[in-house]
Amino acid sequence: MLKFHKLFPACALALSVAIGSCGAPEPDTSAPPAEPEVSEDSSSSVGEDPIQIGYSAWPGWFPWKVAEEKGLFEANGVDVEMVWFDGYLDSITALAVGQLDGNTQTLNDTIFSVSGGSDQVIVLTNDYSTGNDAIIVDASIGSIEELAGKTIAAEEGVVDHFLLLLGLETVGLTQADIEFKPLETGAAAAAFAAGQLDGVGAFAPFTTQALERPDSKVLFDSSDFPGAISDHLALSREIVESRPDDVQAIVQTWYDTLEFIEENPDEAIAIMAERAGTSVEDYESYSEGTTILSLEEGLAAFEPGDDISSLVFTAQEISDFLVESGLIDEAPDLSNLFDASFVEAVAE
Repeated sequence: MLKFHKLFPACALALSVAIGSCGAPEPDTSAPPAEPEVSEDSSSSVGEDPIQIGYSAWPGWFPWKVAEEKGLFEANGVDVEMVWFDGYLDSITALAVGQLDGNTQTLNDTIFSVSGGSDQVIVLTNDYSTGNDAIIVDASIGSIEELAGKTIAAEEGVVDHFLLLLGLETVGLTQADIEFKPLETGAAAAAFAAGQLDGVGAFAPFTTQALERPDSKVLFDSSDFPGAISDHLALSREIVESRPDDVQAIVQTWYDTLEFIEENPDEAIAIMAERAGTSVEDYESYSEGTTILSLEEGLAAFEPGDDISSLVFTAQEISDFLVESGLIDEAPDLSNLFDASFVEAVAE
């Protein structure tokens, strides 16, 4: 098992093509918004347009940068453009409105997108968050109960908002019991580090920035809710049905990438740390907080079950939670959400 994030957008994605506009606060205008970065290194599949896949800052998704840099897509005969997003929510929206063929995103976010009418298929499980999503607070807060009345920020509708709600639920609190401030994750971490908030929900590498505040601490994290936050490659159903051979090559590339990382750890970690904008030392510190699944574990995750080791079970639990929390009106049809055939083919 290799060890190395988020989430459900808070408004109906189909209502807007203005990426990142889902009920969020006014953006920071101190710098112009960054455009997604598109790789220029991919080769051409004969007669086909490149498949565009979005990814963003999360330890379980940085291996895709290794695949890109080491030519592993090309080695498997598939033309892929990895599209980098500074804001994770932007990438979710881009897939939901048809601006991408696929995206790296959590099970929570995928279910929310499907509930809004986006036809998506999960073909691969990258990892489980096992500590790299966290609720970080100042020294005055000693328990979850003490969050009541405090100002807590998170990216609205994303995974750490979900984590915050899960934690509050354990002590009988809801979002109405705190002063919730919706901020993009990077901005939220920076505001907390500057002493402007009582707490923040963030995922690595933004947790490092938040914890720069003196006497700050992790109140609880995703390791307290094992299996609740899983990360995936979600593709549009159109691309899955029209180009199955290319999808197979992409899934094969993921497992080839994990093999490359195992065999060349120093080179791979350097590539991932550079994409993360962190030092190698900081990047290595995230290793216990994200558990990347082996081929066998990734295949087993698709199996039906009665606990959160099964994606089918967890998806229903998350769907019910989203309805009960008022984040979606009704549970979507999840019967065709998962397609294990591509991982099965790699295993064979």
